[in-house]
Amino acid sequence: MTADWQSGGFGLYIHWPFCLAKCPYCDFNSHVSRVVDHAAWRQSLLAEMCHMRELTGPRRVDTMFFGGGTPSLMEPATVAALIDQAGRLWGLTDATEITLEANPTSVEAGKFRDYAAAGVNRLSMGAQALNDADLKALGRMHSVAEAEAAFKVARAAFPRVSFDLIYARMGQTVAAWEAELARALEMAVDHFSLYQLTIEPGTRFGELYDLGKLKVPPDDTAAEMYELTQTMTASAGLPAYEISNHARPGEESRHNLVYWRYGDYAGVGPGAHGRLTLADGQRVATVTARAPGDWLAAVGEASHALVEQTAVKPPDQATEYMLMAMRLVEGADLARYQRLSGTPIDAARIASLTSDGLVRQTGDRLAATERGRIVLNSVLAELLA
Repeated sequence: MTADWQSGGFGLYIHWPFCLAKCPYCDFNSHVSRVVDHAAWRQSLLAEMCHMRELTGPRRVDTMFFGGGTPSLMEPATVAALIDQAGRLWGLTDATEITLEANPTSVEAGKFRDYAAAGVNRLSMGAQALNDADLKALGRMHSVAEAEAAFKVARAAFPRVSFDLIYARMGQTVAAWEAELARALEMAVDHFSLYQLTIEPGTRFGELYDLGKLKVPPDDTAAEMYELTQTMTASAGLPAYEISNHARPGEESRHNLVYWRYGDYAGVGPGAHGRLTLADGQRVATVTARAPGDWLAAVGEASHALVEQTAVKPPDQATEYMLMAMRLVEGADLARYQRLSGTPIDAARIASLTSDGLVRQTGDRLAATERGRIVLNSVLAELLA
């Protein structure tokens, strides 16, 4: 019998926790450190990968993703060693997608060709804005000119390139976002991740927002920007395939699809999360130690830094599957949900949401409409009540 995770594939996530500066909007597990023992980190990441292989058993890696933090601060030799290790432990194929997140500073762009030589075949560039004043306000360390120059280097080095932008920024108007997105669309990008700025607790922006010193566009303006984004990207041949992600056909992020299609993924590095199906068929949620020092010490003692390995029961898997899959334009497989949960979703709830124009059903496939994706949390609350 095919294991459920195989419907989504298997991904490997490597977390590099270091940055040159902490962006004021960022709540990721990132830490500013001017001195990093690259040799020690390389060996520890390799060791934790070996432990994850013991948990998963033999299988192929469909996707590999270097996230952070700022992975483009890693030495190319470290990236090469980790890719080689993944090949030895699990096996890679010519179709394996290997993505590295990068900032578009000139220093980091100078390593792009070395990353490509190491085996990276997709670059995800965190530009975040194409406006110098806003880049400064966002705490970014590059200019628009550097971002555009880095993109040209990336396009020459990698077969696939993705671009991140944040909209609904402080003081941003709909017209300003329209002009900025048009400029980005002219750059011949394969894939866009276009996120609305969210104010996260515990960040510098969160502190300023609570003090009334930071203002973001009102909800109706942000919604107008979202709708404009859908129209412009679709017209340019990069329609949405997920709430915040747009791609040319065939250029979707295969790694993120592993998450959204509820496959298995091994999380390696500080604060990395995973979902793994063990040899006995049990699915577990894994979490590693968050603080870099704690993680490094734990790996030194036990060859891994797992602090949680919790069984995820099938009904909870069914809920997690719906929470992820309904973000996709393709939607969720109701038969798969029923196999996991043991019971179907109430047909009356689906009918009610369908009549409201929030979901559509085609056979066993249920998807949110464009209207439904805007209020997806409410749709999911109704479906899973």
